Amino acid sequence: MSSDMPLKAAACLWACVSAVSAADGPSRIVSADLCADAYVFALADREAVAAVSWQAGQTVSGAPEWALDLPRASDDAERLIALQPDLVVFGPSGAGDAARFLDRAGIARVSLQWGEDWDAVIANLRLIGTALDEAERAEALMSELETRRAQLAMRAAEQGRPSVFYLSVTGGAAGADTLVDEAIRMAGGRNTAAEAGARGWLAADAAWAFRVDPDLVITSYFVDGYATRNNTGARHSAFRRLLRDTPRIDIPASAWSCAGPALMGAAEQIAAAIDSLRQGS
Repeated sequence: MSSDMPLKAAACLWACVSAVSAADGPSRIVSADLCADAYVFALADREAVAAVSWQAGQTVSGAPEWALDLPRASDDAERLIALQPDLVVFGPSGAGDAARFLDRAGIARVSLQWGEDWDAVIANLRLIGTALDEAERAEALMSELETRRAQLAMRAAEQGRPSVFYLSVTGGAAGADTLVDEAIRMAGGRNTAAEAGARGWLAADAAWAFRVDPDLVITSYFVDGYATRNNTGARHSAFRRLLRDTPRIDIPASAWSCAGPALMGAAEQIAAAIDSLRQGS
């Protein structure tokens, strides 16, 4: 007997018993990914959220208190169908093997678009707003975020742009084309790793402590990230010296789970730290 039979049976059963009017919007939304959580929390009514990702409640998650007691989900098709959703929201990696079973069950699904810049945040807000039948709420949030972004740009235009270096607890850094780089630039700073020619997310390399001389260091995952044995950023003597001698701000790990609405909050925290540098100079 095919191993797909239990899933096929569940899919057929749910397809027969579920029928949600598109005009009413989804009433049982399941988020299957940490990044999807961010958009669901921003746009959905809490009463409509039936389950959240398995990572909700971890330190890298921005889940609100009301979501912590909800059932958990992943991309496991059997689990998703058992939750009886009328919409499943996936992250940029998509539904994977679960797609065919959800489609057979008549369960709507939507996947975030991949991107590590502000344009991706706006595109995904519009995408998820439409999928949740919350386009008006999404537009209102986008308008608010764009206003805050414009305010950051005005602050940056009025003063100089200090150099900023990102350091993860693992010793990794962030070059151009990363959401960290986007947040630094939105805040009015210059990403020293990007200026040195680095692109993307960088593996641990203590030599960065000697290559850069930033005005500000951003740290993340030092106190609220994934448990890891690789804490080069916190333990290597070169990085310890850099952190000792340079002003530092720690950004919550939840800001970097993906390019989501929290990216604005991260940029504003960096901007506030830059303002403090200017006031102290």
